Amino acid sequence: MNPPPDLGPLEVRRVQPYEARKRYLCPGCNRDIPAGTGHYVVVPTDAPDLRRHWHRGCWDGRPAHITVLG
Repeated sequence: MNPPPDLGPLEVRRVQPYEARKRYLCPGCNRDIPAGTGHYVVVPTDAPDLRRHWHRGCWDGRPAHITVLG
C-alpha cells in the first residue's frame, strides 16, 4: 500500500447494527460489510465526499499512519 495522502482531520462515527441498512465495501480489507453489521464511518472533515465505511476491527487494527479512505 502506498502512503496515503494527508486527509486532515477525520470524524469517526460508530454505526450500530440496527442502523446499518446497506452493504458496504471496507477499504481496510476489501471485503463486504453486510447490512446489519456494526461498523465505523470515517469522514474527512475537509472532504466529506471521501466518506468510507470500515469494519471496526480493520479501523482499530490499522497501522497508525494509515488513514487512507480510497
